Amino acid sequence: MGGTPPLIAKSAAELRAVLPEGGVLLGLDLGTKTIGTALSDAGWRFATAGHTLPRGKFARDLEALRALAQERRVTGIVVGLPLNMDGSEGPRAQSARAYARNLAPLGLPILLWDERWSTASAERDLIAQDVSRKRRAGRIDSHAAAVILQAALDALAGALF
Repeated sequence: MGGTPPLIAKSAAELRAVLPEGGVLLGLDLGTKTIGTALSDAGWRFATAGHTLPRGKFARDLEALRALAQERRVTGIVVGLPLNMDGSEGPRAQSARAYARNLAPLGLPILLWDERWSTASAERDLIAQDVSRKRRAGRIDSHAAAVILQAALDALAGALF
């Protein structure tokens, strides 16, 4: 892990090129108060919503993510990039980029993925499952992380061919 900066892949194909065969990918939806997590299967076909972690001081966040990455044998991370609707980057996107750079101590390659419609998609899915408004509030971030991760997995599958 030396002093090497983290590899922040510019595309799914670039991430695919540095990932070992198989292994779990971790998806993150960075909120101001919480971090939604999602995990893939080892074959990179399916994303499943994980836990929603309370967001606090970065050192605490990093240790929680390190524990999760070690427990689940994570080989790469997909971080939601909150672009503006016109595709430009505002302060939230810059914050997500900085957060991704700060994950360097984990020693895992990272892909920033456009998350513009992830929360709305997750909300629709939870409503379709008849999840109450109260329960949706506690699960929306992890489900948004699963939407982000699934989109990246679909792109990774395309990068295989």
